[in-house]
Amino acid sequence: MSQTVRTRFAPSPTGFMHIGNLRTGLYAYLFARHSGGKFILRIEDTDRERTVEGAEEMVYRTLAAAGLDYDEGPDRDGGVGPYIQSKRADIYKKYAEELVERGGAYYCFCTKERLESLGDGKVHTYDRKCRDIPLAEAKARAAAGEKFVIRQKVPFGVVSSYTDMVYGDISVSTDDIEDGILLKSDGMPTYNFANVVDDHLMGITHVIRGAEYLSSTPKYNLIYDAFGWERPNYMHLPAIMKDATRKLSKRYGDANFEDFVAKGFLPQAIVNYVALLGWCPKSGAEKMTMDEMIAEFTPDGVSVSSSIFDEAKMRWLNGEYLKAMTEEEFLAVAEPYIRRGVRAEKYDIREIARLMQTRADVLGDIPEKIAFLDSFGEYDLGMYEHKKMKVDLEVAKKAVKVSISALEPLSDWTEEGIRAAITAAAEQAGMKSGQVMFAMRVALTGQPSTPGGAMEMAVVLGKEESMKRLAFSEGLLLGEERA
Repeated sequence: MSQTVRTRFAPSPTGFMHIGNLRTGLYAYLFARHSGGKFILRIEDTDRERTVEGAEEMVYRTLAAAGLDYDEGPDRDGGVGPYIQSKRADIYKKYAEELVERGGAYYCFCTKERLESLGDGKVHTYDRKCRDIPLAEAKARAAAGEKFVIRQKVPFGVVSSYTDMVYGDISVSTDDIEDGILLKSDGMPTYNFANVVDDHLMGITHVIRGAEYLSSTPKYNLIYDAFGWERPNYMHLPAIMKDATRKLSKRYGDANFEDFVAKGFLPQAIVNYVALLGWCPKSGAEKMTMDEMIAEFTPDGVSVSSSIFDEAKMRWLNGEYLKAMTEEEFLAVAEPYIRRGVRAEKYDIREIARLMQTRADVLGDIPEKIAFLDSFGEYDLGMYEHKKMKVDLEVAKKAVKVSISALEPLSDWTEEGIRAAITAAAEQAGMKSGQVMFAMRVALTGQPSTPGGAMEMAVVLGKEESMKRLAFSEGLLLGEERA
């Protein structure tokens, strides 16, 4: 019988959901679902000093928004909890003491001051002073209340090797591995120990995490071996870079999932883009649904090379998602941004949404793009100059006058009706329709560029407002005070 795949996502509640963290969770989710397995959420909060209030709730919000539905977690008991590390202290203590008994760890009584003296205040390697204290003596000292930590007893002169699903064979000499702390003096475990114990007890079959752990994994494997436990499979992921030399970093405020959502990126577009940072599906597709990503995700598509986070590419992909929506779907997500940009009661929200669906890559662009609807007034007449169309101020005066005469009697206030009226009036006046429409658009908006042409602007503004603006603009062109 084949092994049921169990992957886990184990974020620390130390701030927002960094894009790199999200990708780790996403790949663990995709691999589990592709394999018909289980995806587990575990909160690694043993570093209490760095824990940020509200960060745990942010993890739940982000996973829900991203569509990463976990099978087991703090609120979904699968029988191997608790799924929050700070609630598992007794478990770690039990296994740390067992590892001491097995000869894979030892009590260390060195003070902080002594440890700092080893490296003259700089980075240091522990000198294993307490490694050979007889176990009975060490237990007696601990029982007497002497402060201690439990350290891993790394064997000498051994090469620890494993095969990574992405990077292949990895080997590290144990002579290069320090006897690191497994259980701190406050009874809480370090990451090095807790993740091994938890992954074993929770039946994790595949550990998926960043490539920065490639060289540390042999150290974790020694713990598995000391307990006599089966090692999991490993899939390490390449770094995501800010540019050619710098990694994305939560420390510097880079790439926050919820910030991108607040900017108007769709969660599904963010997830789609993040999936492609280090993974190439065999189909070569770029825009993919979650089900399509699940169907295609395999480790052999994961690159060993780092990826550069390109927000411009994510904007493009987000725009493709917006364009693919039905009008109703787009209206639902765009309306809050439209209302932020204009006094919506003056306009037909549906018309603005229809105008913006193919003209905004990110929803957050909408308010700025439509702000001119509420801010019409004095403007630079130089905007009427267009050499290619052979429009100058004299041509513009004539074009705006033609627009007014064509539209005043018009009852069919639609794009088609407006286009037909302007085309006919331009021909009668001996002008090109393109000249009239260009000048008309500037006259209606007072902007050098707009999200739509003259007819679209007129429909959004409505006839009354359009005629008022055309009259005002004609007055500006003629140098008169007309409103």
